[in-house]
Amino acid sequence: MPGNSFGERFRITTFGESHGGGLGVVIDGVPAGLPLDLSAIEQELARRRPGQSAITTPRKEADTFEVLSGLFEGRTLGSPLTFLFRNADADARAYAPFKDLYRPSHADFTTQAKYGHRDWRGGGRASARETVARVAAGAVARQVIAPIDVVAWVHRVGDIEAPDGWDPDAWEGGAAAVEANPVRCPDPATAAAMEALIRAVRADGDTIGGVVRCVCRNVPAGLGEPVFDKLEADLAKAMLSLPAAKGFESGSGYAGTRMRGSQHNDPFVPGPNGQPITTSNRSGGIQGGISNGMPVTFTVAFKPVATIFQPQYTVDENNQPSILTPRGRHDPCVLPRAVPMVEAMAALVLADHLLKARASRP
Repeated sequence: MPGNSFGERFRITTFGESHGGGLGVVIDGVPAGLPLDLSAIEQELARRRPGQSAITTPRKEADTFEVLSGLFEGRTLGSPLTFLFRNADADARAYAPFKDLYRPSHADFTTQAKYGHRDWRGGGRASARETVARVAAGAVARQVIAPIDVVAWVHRVGDIEAPDGWDPDAWEGGAAAVEANPVRCPDPATAAAMEALIRAVRADGDTIGGVVRCVCRNVPAGLGEPVFDKLEADLAKAMLSLPAAKGFESGSGYAGTRMRGSQHNDPFVPGPNGQPITTSNRSGGIQGGISNGMPVTFTVAFKPVATIFQPQYTVDENNQPSILTPRGRHDPCVLPRAVPMVEAMAALVLADHLLKARASRP
């Protein structure tokens, strides 16, 4: 079936195109009677919104939404919850000059190859504009999974990397430090260097990629559905479904391949509430595909944004060579706005597995 839906017990379906009339999401599986905090949803959308700083796309979208169904007198009904976002600053004129060309490293050619017809206005469904629907759904999921807490931050831009450390509480100011600068790196000195790099790259008409790290705290033990729906497998699928995402690591990730088992194992010790804890967390809070009660940690790699403002070789729809100089409004680095997207997809996965876990116990 078409891949516009995600999740099983907590399931979302997104719709709409970047430069169409609007976008939206249908969320099925929200428990009835949940007092839905719409202001919390607005806050998450503001973090993803374009035009929020000098290092993001200048497109202006307020990302206000209409609740079409599933909510009455401030509480969820248990029926599908539907949000609609009307596009306010869509402008396809910048894309018209190269509507017959395939932009390098975009989904133009592959979409044409699959469907035989495509929306050339900003990439249609392949645009990062689609993630407004995911972030809204993720903000609902956060309210379902509370007190589980999900925090992501920019760990690396290009070759500039923040000091290592998984727990946001290790940073002065805690999770609030992530929002203290436009890059969303909690280390001030590193954030300043990252911002300078992004500005320099933008001045060159180029783009740059990097890495987002995420930690999910207060995750109970027992979430995950082996063997094919392991918690980390679903997290990987969720993260790699994001625009520009090209890599995923759970826990120690590739660094663990350089260790011996005696170095990598997480020893158990007695913990509170009659459950064990581990003295280290190289497993990233997941063992055998099931959460063990420790923080769930992972890393997502994002490639440079495909739209650069330099001439590039390409071909047109008749396979004839051409030269493309894109126009439009794009991020020089997706990382700052990817942070709330990563958090949203993590919350969606955790909500889905939390509801599965509740259904699997008598």
